[in-house]
Amino acid sequence: MLDSHALDTLFRSARSQNGWLDRPVTDAQLRSIYELARWGPTSGNSCPMRVIFVRTPDGRDKLLPWISPGNVDKVRQAPVTAIVGYDSEFHRALPRLFPHNPGFAGTFEGPEKAAHRQDTAFRNASLQAAYLMLAARAVGLDCGPMSGFDAKGVDGTFWSGTSVRTNFLCGLGHGDTSKLFDRLPRLDFDEVCRLQ
Repeated sequence: MLDSHALDTLFRSARSQNGWLDRPVTDAQLRSIYELARWGPTSGNSCPMRVIFVRTPDGRDKLLPWISPGNVDKVRQAPVTAIVGYDSEFHRALPRLFPHNPGFAGTFEGPEKAAHRQDTAFRNASLQAAYLMLAARAVGLDCGPMSGFDAKGVDGTFWSGTSVRTNFLCGLGHGDTSKLFDRLPRLDFDEVCRLQ
């Protein structure tokens, strides 16, 4: 089992950040985050998550018009804003990702399977996005996930001509603890879980 410090880093003391310190995030750190996150399980090893790490002034300028007013400063200040998307055509990679079952990709092919592909892509990319945030925390970075943005605008600007759509945005960097809200409550075990 991980020690208490590691559990604090990943869960108990980790917070969703609202502001950022002026400290860079390196390309090597972004690669290390993905190298950890990619090992998290997805159904059929589908791996539908796609990520654009927006880290340049030009990239930020393209993203900012699509951000809700309450999140503009977060995106403007974050060293990196990850656009976390999902590829509804993920099944094209399944012959490589799930080679022991060559026919598996076929269960997602055809227009009649579009809703099934969409559900599978969104569900599993969301899982991968959670792994990505845990990986960021594990390498010493903070996260600030956001859903306040114009998804169609982000899709048109960053994923145009692809089968990828945006799930959510996540600031990455070193959080400014002076910008944190008070810790909010969570539901207790008995409110959420049943043992049968």
